This record gives sequence, structure tokens and C-alpha cells, in this order.
Amino acid sequence: MAVWALGINHHTAPLDLRGRFAFALDQIAPTLAGLRSALSGPEAAIISTCNRTEIYCAADAQAIDRTVDWMAQAGGVAPALLRSHAYTLHDGLAARHVFRVASGLDSMVLGEAQILGQMKDAVRVANEAGALGSTLNQLFQRSFSVAKEVRTATEIGAHSISMAAAAVRLASQLFEDLGQVRVLFVGAGEMIELAATHFAAKSPKSIAIANRTLERGEKLASRFGGEVMRLADLPARLHEFDAIVSCTASTLPIIGLGAVERALKQRKHRPMFMVDLAVPRDIEPEVKGLEDVFLYTVDDLASVVQTGQAQRQAAVAQAEVIIDAGVQSFLHWMGQRDPQNGVVPLIRQLNSQADTWRQAELARARKQLARGDDVEAVLEALAKGLTQKMLHGAMAELHAGDGPARAHAVETISRLFLRKER
Repeated sequence: MAVWALGINHHTAPLDLRGRFAFALDQIAPTLAGLRSALSGPEAAIISTCNRTEIYCAADAQAIDRTVDWMAQAGGVAPALLRSHAYTLHDGLAARHVFRVASGLDSMVLGEAQILGQMKDAVRVANEAGALGSTLNQLFQRSFSVAKEVRTATEIGAHSISMAAAAVRLASQLFEDLGQVRVLFVGAGEMIELAATHFAAKSPKSIAIANRTLERGEKLASRFGGEVMRLADLPARLHEFDAIVSCTASTLPIIGLGAVERALKQRKHRPMFMVDLAVPRDIEPEVKGLEDVFLYTVDDLASVVQTGQAQRQAAVAQAEVIIDAGVQSFLHWMGQRDPQNGVVPLIRQLNSQADTWRQAELARARKQLARGDDVEAVLEALAKGLTQKMLHGAMAELHAGDGPARAHAVETISRLFLRKER
């Protein structure tokens, strides 16, 4: 059994291609069911965020080609196109990758912590869907432990700038006074909540939340003293806002070129600052070509969020050492379970043999007690019988074989039976 990962991320694939393979959390379970059906039921998990979509499997390596074909079909692209942007990692390299992802070392924002929560959600969904077995459970639980140790033992998260903070920084460069800016947030998820928190700290003139469901939007708006509006009212009111930050789970753009053009006319071409944090896009890419619009996507924010990266390089080196140790530990665990090295089957056989001896001696002891034999004598016979059975193989090895074989047996048996308890 091999462990492997197949994925695309912000290093290997453009935003629009990543958008084709973005799965909302509630889509992961049915998507996993389709994948496992296509691969005849291996252990599998899918991690899907703004920056990556990755499939982890505990299955034969030959299943990778079928997974590429399945994934390409799911995203509506040619397998050759997907292969040109995808990466595959096996065993130790797959473990190292997932440990680095969990620790924030493979994120656009070096050291960011949000990915760990997203991974835990994805693993929980996969587990509830019955898609995880002992191998992937071990892989992910170890990745969470490694990430915790990295956070505790290093300063990998120090000086990091989140996407939300980067958006505020860019807005501050466009507007002289954020206190005079009207801000609209589209969506009400975790990313929008974080962005609203950063913008609210600058005391903008007003804050509004546009969301598909008013209840969730009202809850978020009340935190920042803002208003809530229906998503359906967005085109008619878009002109009211100077800054728009959008991040929804929509599979299609919800702010189109025409709506922005109409808003600009009503604003008499006063500039609009727009940030699209969604994957797939919430704002049509053609909007970026409008003269009075400053539109940024998650990929556009990359250079901003890298500020402070130099200060974190020493922490990265420390984190890699922790990750190396985690990888070696996982590979050791995998090796013990490999039927070819015989360790796990041997352990099972030893336990089975010991249980057979125990049952036999207990049965003999019960017969002796039933016919009225002395209890102390029965216990003594029970202990002696078990001891003799346990030592029989070792004694036979000592009396058999030539000089070198006997010397090796002496060393091994001494180590196993005469080691002093600590």
C-alpha cells in the first residue's frame, strides 16, 4: 500500500484553473464518493482552499493515472492540461508535503494558520464519509501534531501579513483617508469576517454586508455596526461603495462587467477598489480592464503578503527540522505495517500463539481444580507450563546450529530475556 498526493496549487496553476477544481466543504463528501467509486474504494481525502486542491490516497500508485482522468473530467479540462500543472508525490515526499502544508510553509502567506483549520475540516468530512482508514488517519493526525510543534517551537507565524491585512494596506494606498470610505463585503464566511475585522479597525465611513442569507449577514454586520443587504440588491447599490471585498462559494461570478460599468457611471467615474478573494472568481476578470477600477485577486496579493518573509527564514529552517523528524516517524510506522517486511504479521502470529498457550494452560488448570487438586499446586503448574512454552523456542535455538549461529542466538536471547527492567 502506497501513500500519494495529487494536486495543483498557487505555485503550479493559474487562478482560473484552480477555480475549476475548488470544492466547497459541503461538496467534499459527494465528490469523495465519486472518486472512491472510480478507484474501487481506496482511502481518500480532498483538501480544497483558495490556493490548492489536493487529493490524498492510500492506494496503489497505478491509481494516479485514473485519478488524473477523474479529476480532469470533474473540472471540465483535458487530462493533458491538468497534468501540465499538477504534481504527484509519493510516500515520504507526500508526507513531507502535507506536513509543510499544515504548518503553513507551503502557503501564499508564509506561516499563516488558516490552512490548518481548513485541513481539519476536510479530514473531518472525509472521516464522516467513511473515506479514511488507518493510514490516512495516521498521516493527517501526525500532520496536525507536527504543525502544533512548529507553531510552539518556532516563530514561523511572526510578522505574517494575511490576505485581509494586505487588502487594507492596498486600500490605504489608494484612498487618502479610509475614514471616508464606504466598504461593502460580499459573503459572510471566515475570510470575509477576517477582512471586515481589519477594515473595521480603520473606522471606515460605513460597512455593509451582502449575503445570500440575511440571518448570517445580520450576525456579522451587527459586530461592526454595519448594515446588511440581500445579494440580489447588489447590482442596484454597487455604486454606493468605494471598496468591495468579495469571497463567496459561488461557482459563477456574481459581480459582472456590466454591473460595474453602470456603477462607475453613477459614481461619475470616482475610483472603485475591489478585492476578489474567491476561488472560483466572484468578480468577472474583465472588470480589471476598466479605467477607474483597481481589482485585485488572491494571486495579485501575493507580493504584498510576502512582506516580512526575510524575518521568518530562520524559523523556516527550524520548522523543516521538525518536519523531517515527523516524516521519518511516519515512514517508520508505514514500514512496520508493510506485509513485505513481516513485522505486523509476526506480531499478530506471536499474539495468537501466546493466546493459544494461555487457553491451553487455563483449561488444564480448570480441570485440576475441578477434581479438587491443591490450588497452590495448580497455580505453580500453570506458571511453569506457560514459562516452558515461552522458553521452548529459545532453548531449542541454543542447542541447535553451529558456532556462529549459536553465538548469534545467545546474543539475541540475552537481549530479549535478560534485559534489566528500568
